[in-house]
Amino acid sequence: MVLKKLRRKKTAKRIWIVLAILILPAFILWGSGSVMRSKPETMYAGAISSRKIPITDYRDSLLAVTNQAIIQFGDNRAEIQKYVNLPDQAWTRLILLTEAKKLKLTASDSEVVETIQKYAFFKRQGQFDERLYSQLLQYVFHTQPRVFEEQMRQNIILVKLYSKLTSEVNLTDAQIRDEYQKANEELSIYYIASIPADFAKDLAASEKEIKDYFAKNSLNFKQPLSFNVEYVSMGAEEQNQDQIKDKIKKLFLRLSKKEKFLEAASEFGLQVKETGLFSETDPIPGIGWVPQVISLLSKTKPGDYLPVIHMDKTYYVLRLKEIKAPFIPDFETIKERVKEAFIKDKSQEIARVKIENCLNELTARSKVNPKTVDFERVAKEQGLKSGSTELFKYGSYIEGIGGSDIFWLKAQGLKGDDFSQIISAPAGFYIIGLKSKIAIDENKFNKERAEFTKNLILQKKSEYFTKFTENLRKKSQAFFLKD
Repeated sequence: MVLKKLRRKKTAKRIWIVLAILILPAFILWGSGSVMRSKPETMYAGAISSRKIPITDYRDSLLAVTNQAIIQFGDNRAEIQKYVNLPDQAWTRLILLTEAKKLKLTASDSEVVETIQKYAFFKRQGQFDERLYSQLLQYVFHTQPRVFEEQMRQNIILVKLYSKLTSEVNLTDAQIRDEYQKANEELSIYYIASIPADFAKDLAASEKEIKDYFAKNSLNFKQPLSFNVEYVSMGAEEQNQDQIKDKIKKLFLRLSKKEKFLEAASEFGLQVKETGLFSETDPIPGIGWVPQVISLLSKTKPGDYLPVIHMDKTYYVLRLKEIKAPFIPDFETIKERVKEAFIKDKSQEIARVKIENCLNELTARSKVNPKTVDFERVAKEQGLKSGSTELFKYGSYIEGIGGSDIFWLKAQGLKGDDFSQIISAPAGFYIIGLKSKIAIDENKFNKERAEFTKNLILQKKSEYFTKFTENLRKKSQAFFLKD
């Protein structure tokens, strides 16, 4: 199909891919204030940095990202949705365009014309064809020429934003070599492991020990800010989206007249549920993990309603019933939690002391004769585990240990009979020695260096831009309506 052809040169295509993979969290908020106070034609889709976004702007952005996805993947919508979360992309686009406007980035008419005329699918016999252009806009993109051209103008501006923000991303020769080593060098290690979980199973705790532990560490058990929320939920499939939204508007109209939540909801056949107290670090019972809603709850007064949530094909109307300030629970209430924490800390300390003793023993024997240091024997004498690994690369998984990154990096600096200092990992504490290494091929590195560097810089720019966009989204404090 002609629309599956590339629309730009290779670099521009890569930049679009970067833009296309910036996916926001899978939740949408609908501003309840706009539902209750605004006329339909002035409905807002959400807000970015306190600036209200009209629904028309959101729909224009959604059409733009849909068209961009069609250009990238073809006009099969089912396929497009496998690669791009279009509603979230629409919001990413709006946020980035807001930033581009602050930086006063623009695109001229000539740039728009030049970009469109380069598209292979708008050409016949190598020349831009006005008739073909009109036909494809009408039957494939379902977009007016003026609208499509403004979308292209925005796309050019976004590419300029990407280029401006990532222009200073570069790498030194040492960084390039380090990254090539991570991608290609393999090594294996000997290890001694001191795992807290191995000691925890044999530990007991007396009542006095637990109470003393609680007295010294009571702040560790402080309950965070907690909420109790009343809510109703409405499942929404494609065929009844409009009916659901209409029901929500009518419900909010009743609620704006100070009618009780239970009574108003029952009029629409809706059941009011209650979450019970949950902390700001927990998922919302019955709804799920929605951090931005937790943030809104902390700024809401008991009795007030929140914006409508649309998540997983379900709409939620929420009312904050109760808010509870942080507090330290009574010991008897959380006795089992205190016991678990005590045993965890005690086993951690035992494991730490054992690995320190082991390192001291290895060091003493190494001073006498490094060649006679036996990892397996020393580990057994200290009551610890030992073993060795197969060859692994940076970023891989080591069976029985976990992520390889820290072990690969530490092993890189070891030579001969050297052994590492104590390595703290999620599972416990380790001491390692280098078993074998397959170093990079210098001739191959020199041959591949130019292409590897090019791809690595592109990757670093993508990472930088992704992080910038995530931070921009947090800073913008945006909340959204899914149309």
